[in-house]
Amino acid sequence: MKSTLPPLYAAITILILVAGFHSRIQAAESPTNVVFFLVDDLGWSDVGCYGSDFYETPNIDRLASEGVRFTNAYAACHVCSPTRASILTGKYPARLHLTDWLAGRKDFKFQELKGAGITQHLPLEEITLAEALKQHGYATGHFGKWHLGEDPAGPLAQGFDVMVPRNWNKGWPKAGYLAPFKFDGLPDSKGDYLTDRLTDEALKFVEENKSQPFFLYLSHFAVHDPIQGRPDLVAKYRKKRTAREASDGPAFILEGNPDDPNPLTRAQLDQLIKKPSHAGFEILAKRTVKMKQQQDNIEFAAMVEAMDESLGRVVAKLEALGLSESTLIVFTSDNGGMSGANFGNPQRIVNKDQLDRAFATSNLPLRGAKGWLYEGGIRVPTIVKWPGKGQSGTVCEEPVISTDFYPTILEMAGLPAMPDQAVDGISFVPALKAEPFERGAIYWHFPHYSNHGMQSPGGAIRLGNYKLLDYFENGTVQLFNLKDDPGEQNDLADEKPEKAAELRQKLRSWRKKVSANMMTTK
Repeated sequence: MKSTLPPLYAAITILILVAGFHSRIQAAESPTNVVFFLVDDLGWSDVGCYGSDFYETPNIDRLASEGVRFTNAYAACHVCSPTRASILTGKYPARLHLTDWLAGRKDFKFQELKGAGITQHLPLEEITLAEALKQHGYATGHFGKWHLGEDPAGPLAQGFDVMVPRNWNKGWPKAGYLAPFKFDGLPDSKGDYLTDRLTDEALKFVEENKSQPFFLYLSHFAVHDPIQGRPDLVAKYRKKRTAREASDGPAFILEGNPDDPNPLTRAQLDQLIKKPSHAGFEILAKRTVKMKQQQDNIEFAAMVEAMDESLGRVVAKLEALGLSESTLIVFTSDNGGMSGANFGNPQRIVNKDQLDRAFATSNLPLRGAKGWLYEGGIRVPTIVKWPGKGQSGTVCEEPVISTDFYPTILEMAGLPAMPDQAVDGISFVPALKAEPFERGAIYWHFPHYSNHGMQSPGGAIRLGNYKLLDYFENGTVQLFNLKDDPGEQNDLADEKPEKAAELRQKLRSWRKKVSANMMTTK
């Protein structure tokens, strides 16, 4: 059949079709910018869309409405450096032999086992995510916390073009969050707040590299201690706390060591906390410590909201530059919230008028905290926005872990996979598209004593709904069904011995496979 369109109209129609096709081809080939927004010590329930009714996080909540929110996302360790190593390498900390925060906790007399040795920096032979992206023309910028080794193994040697601040590779602010910060390469003025200033510098990086693909690694020191909120937000939360009704629940509970020969039951712990012997905030008798149960710390709340504002500013900058649709955003944390105080010095005593400086938050309904293998220490908020390709406003319940970011980001960016590098990562792109995705077993290995409790060192495995914890002092195991019991209160090890044995054997085989360093007797 011949066309009845006049020649001019036909020509115009063809031009429009060709232009549309060309624009789609360009869009498909357009480089994808990457924003990796990493928060320090942010607990799973410290965000509004994950259940907090005290901390206000409208920008994170908005990101969740535009992306995929993972409810079973995990950090590869319950302390920072190992998780950060897993993000940048796609490898488990046990494989890297980087299994504790750097430089690591020293051994003390109370320990029955000697801590395993750790690599003191991210190995330079690893091809980091930054290096992989840089090989494909990306500008790479690191802003904030590194904590993966001192120079010459800092960010500039690991694939980043820009590092702010300079000459500070440790995991905490040099002089706190309130100016003066005393950082090289980060000028400040009276009244400046560290989270805001790092964001200023990150936005400059985006502006300067708007015409080429970029990898912004905004790795905030927040919400790590010292717990110092921005004064205007502290005032806001002071009013909010005063106005709200008091909680019926306890402010603190006791946790003990499940690997003791005769571990204390929950009923025994609840009685013990009422006794004068357990009135203080220190390492208490029977290897017990206190755990915060309420989100009411106004200084910490202010830190959370300032961090949320930072994310909002990054998103606003992308929108202003017309980069929103060509930029993927990953939001996550490096470990759970600090509801147990830091007793890196076992002699530390926290005065009752200083509790808000030592106990940041509550991880309820999860058990445990930073430094613990319970869910409160390793399950973290994670949101991924992939404009135009990923789902919007959906929730994924399938487990993922921080090793998985490396292959996932490469696939989202349309870049070749690096399976020889990210050997422990599995791309969860299908989950972002609401396609079938099953992660398989996830592992943890911590051959050290923690700063944040008196539980024995150990490891863990999650497979499906079941999670097994394997302790190293006395060989105790705990087994939980996380679907039915996310708070890990009902130990099934005796009830389901075959499942416990199966998971323990898989965990032991994995440790051998990755040549995990183990503890020794003293």
